[in-house]
Amino acid sequence: METKFRYIDREKSWLAFNARVLQEAADESVPLLERLRFIGIFSNNLDEFFRVRFAAVRRLSLSGVSGEKILGGISAQQLVKEITEITIKQQSESLRILNIIEKELEKQNIIILDENQIEGEHENFVKDFFIQKVSPELVTIILNDLAEFPLLKDNSGYLAIKLVMKSELKSKILGIVKSKHEIRYAIIEIPKSTNRVVELPSKNGKHYLMMLDDIIRYNLSSIFNIFDYESISAHMIKITRDAQLDIDSDMSKSMLEKIAISVKDRRIGEPVRFVYDKTIDKDTLKFFLNKMGIDASDGVIPGGKYHNRRDYMNFPNLGRFDLLYPPRVPLPVQGLSLDGSMLNKVAQKDYLIYAPFQSFSYLIKFLREAALDPKVTSIKITLYRLAKNSQIVSSLINAAKNGKKVTVQIELQARFDEASNISYAEQMQQEGIELIFGIKGLKVHSKICLVERIEEGKLKRYGFISTGNFNETTAKIYTDFTLFTSHQQILKDVSKVFDFFDVNYRIHRFKHLIVSPHYTRSRFYKLIDREIMNAILGRSAYINLKMNSLSDFAIIDKLYEASNAGVKIKLQVRGICSLITGVKGMSENIEAISIVDYFLEHTRAYIFSNNDNPEVFISSADFMTRNLDGRVEITCPIYDEDIKKQIIDTFNLGWKGNVKARFHSEKLENEYRRRKEGEPDFRAQFETYNYFLNENNELLNSNCAIPNPKES
Repeated sequence: METKFRYIDREKSWLAFNARVLQEAADESVPLLERLRFIGIFSNNLDEFFRVRFAAVRRLSLSGVSGEKILGGISAQQLVKEITEITIKQQSESLRILNIIEKELEKQNIIILDENQIEGEHENFVKDFFIQKVSPELVTIILNDLAEFPLLKDNSGYLAIKLVMKSELKSKILGIVKSKHEIRYAIIEIPKSTNRVVELPSKNGKHYLMMLDDIIRYNLSSIFNIFDYESISAHMIKITRDAQLDIDSDMSKSMLEKIAISVKDRRIGEPVRFVYDKTIDKDTLKFFLNKMGIDASDGVIPGGKYHNRRDYMNFPNLGRFDLLYPPRVPLPVQGLSLDGSMLNKVAQKDYLIYAPFQSFSYLIKFLREAALDPKVTSIKITLYRLAKNSQIVSSLINAAKNGKKVTVQIELQARFDEASNISYAEQMQQEGIELIFGIKGLKVHSKICLVERIEEGKLKRYGFISTGNFNETTAKIYTDFTLFTSHQQILKDVSKVFDFFDVNYRIHRFKHLIVSPHYTRSRFYKLIDREIMNAILGRSAYINLKMNSLSDFAIIDKLYEASNAGVKIKLQVRGICSLITGVKGMSENIEAISIVDYFLEHTRAYIFSNNDNPEVFISSADFMTRNLDGRVEITCPIYDEDIKKQIIDTFNLGWKGNVKARFHSEKLENEYRRRKEGEPDFRAQFETYNYFLNENNELLNSNCAIPNPKES
């Protein structure tokens, strides 16, 4: 294989990841309602892509700067064009898949009706539902005579209304009578307070559903009954805005105030995408584009009748559990009980939980125990994204009420979670919790907790370090490692990280942890260099890396250097992979796969051969420039041999996957890794669940309710 490029563009690689999500929606082996869920995930992902990634490229494009050096060889202007073309194709493919799914649902007696198919008892239901539930929430604006076009929100869907009036204006011009129909335009915001997919009364053993948009369409005559119109039409439109935060530099305002103001201002960010129903009248489309000041550089994309398909993530199950994946009950951790003292157990040895295969409840239990323990004097923790009703925050407040000194570093700039984090910050402040709002110019993305306890008159530390957010909701879906430890030297380093939050002009030395932004890049270079030297000397040399994204050009070059030296490199990269594999003289010793399946792969684990004496790390950091140089990230070594083996084993299980694994390649085809002749199917996530199931056989004998995922 030859190539003229060294890197794959980051944005196009991300779009390839979202195409893998769409593959799950198209996969007939995936349960039908789960396929709809993947359509929703695809749509939600694409919204965030335009708000963040496309918006950034567009800003670069409009600045007049080429940006080729930053973007790896492609100009920003060309990239905007290519992204738009790829997105249009993906939108078209998603509509094709959705049409197939809807036909399959009909075979299962699940019928989605539109406004033209309502009859019989459904007529009264839809009218009554509209009057009782929808109409009171409806925002309808007549646009023609407004001096200023209303601000459309980027997380809402709208119906663009065209009314052709009956009244005529007649005039004689050279003896010819002409008539002109007056046209009025309006906009209706689709309410969010009601589920987008509405269940209608069942009939003859069939389930009937209707989109909220179509319920509004069905009742247009009621909404516009004061107008004498000849015809009326409604087409959905949707706008996406630039989500960049502009932080006020006013020193008189607190960080909390600045972020709150910036989040509020985000709603008036520049439009970066306008999606419309492709059947809309040309004059209606022109009216809205002109009034909103949108041009071709803003990603004008034709779509289907319905947008905001992220709402399919909450599609009702209708009691049809046969059309869903069987639930996977999180498994216990061998030797660790939710009934006894976790601090006593962790004092004796390290423990690792791998959620959602294993229960996230251990983390909540650890904090609740620390909150009540009379010997615990303080708790320090970093928070990035939190659940809607966070048990983590509840535990910390409980600790503060019990007289513990609680310090929370909360990242107010966690994208799209800013408003939630501000609310939690205010709540914790009121309870006397000491808050740290980060470091200027650096996001705090590390996932650490430190508990200080007085034992026999001496200070002893306990804590946990994780690859993912302390969020009990996403822990049911995202795969992540969390290490519980009382290793005093590691926790002394954790304490130094909190000191850095407090006094961040002082750069600390760390004996065990690898900490961004000061040490991560250089330390990983050294680890790679050691493998290069071992390969040159004929020793065992390999690198196995599992992460979300790999896009930093310098570290990719380092991996290319290792490949050329003979180091065997295996990469499991869920999302962006800018590295090109399998190129002679550049990367022939590198293989890379992505697993997209039932759970979202979020784990970051780094394994280096070290001449067959493996060094193993878990990390909050991906191999992206922002993680290496622009954030506070923690990479933690694993010293316990059993845990080290467990991480290596689970990496190998992922690598064996031949059902849901795709190859990363320069052409971004998302080709599946298929089983070799005579080789059985190996679904990595299910086999990982089985790995822990087998490890806990003795515990599970008394709990037969836990299913075997192979049965699905």
